[in-house]
Amino acid sequence: MVIAIASGKGGTGKTMLATGIALSISNSVYMDCDVEEPNGHIFLKPEITNKITVQKKIPKIVTQMCNLCGKCTEVCEFNALLKLRDEILVFKELCHSCGACTYFCPQTAMMEVDEKIGKVEIGIAKSSNVRFVEGRLDIGQMSATPVINKTKEQIERDKINIIDAPPGTSCSMVETVRDSDYCILVTEPTPFGLNDLQLAVDALRILKTPFGVVINKADDNYTQVEEYCKKENVEVILKIPFDKNVAHAYSNGQSIIEVLPEYKYIFSNLVNTISTKVEGIEIEQN
Repeated sequence: MVIAIASGKGGTGKTMLATGIALSISNSVYMDCDVEEPNGHIFLKPEITNKITVQKKIPKIVTQMCNLCGKCTEVCEFNALLKLRDEILVFKELCHSCGACTYFCPQTAMMEVDEKIGKVEIGIAKSSNVRFVEGRLDIGQMSATPVINKTKEQIERDKINIIDAPPGTSCSMVETVRDSDYCILVTEPTPFGLNDLQLAVDALRILKTPFGVVINKADDNYTQVEEYCKKENVEVILKIPFDKNVAHAYSNGQSIIEVLPEYKYIFSNLVNTISTKVEGIEIEQN
């Protein structure tokens, strides 16, 4: 089973929840697909055993064959190619490796070459048997999707896969959540949290991915998030009260279950509920 943990905005406690759930159940895989700023390793402290280089295809022009017809620039939807008077410029940062320029070049003057854009690290969390997978985009690179897809290749269908998604509702979040069996949306009881939760709910409804909401740092003084969920028939599957001990532990690289062990049972019961909904089976507590 694949459970994605997402949020409409950063800072809601998405990684806190994702790592806490992974540590609370047996036979789990934690996958950090927040490839632009992965930080699950801070709490799981894995021992890395394998590294995979991630590359993407970028166009290279064979100048002696190019007659500057400009067909490649016409078919590029991402403005990664620019025709000048005496050359074609390639902006590799904008390239999405779609291959259109190579396919449609009438002179076969375009070829594709590999460029490293990131890596995937694989290991085991030192304090548990959680399998750890992290995607990391190289500094200066703009295309996160290939790294996310390479990270998701490590999904093990016979295990519980917890995927830590990028915040927001951009292409990176959509690509991460796509094909998940269930998505947990983490939000906070603030006007900003509500606004971005609404965007995330709309995105998941388009994707047709089953989901529920976890309200972190729950505060009875702000009820608009729960009112919205009730109005939109969105299930609130868990509320985590605000606790300074959790914030203090988080700042020291400790997981929530290290300071509040009772959450190990709360999280395992949460996954049990999701698993029963999705697959009709119960999972084993760690």
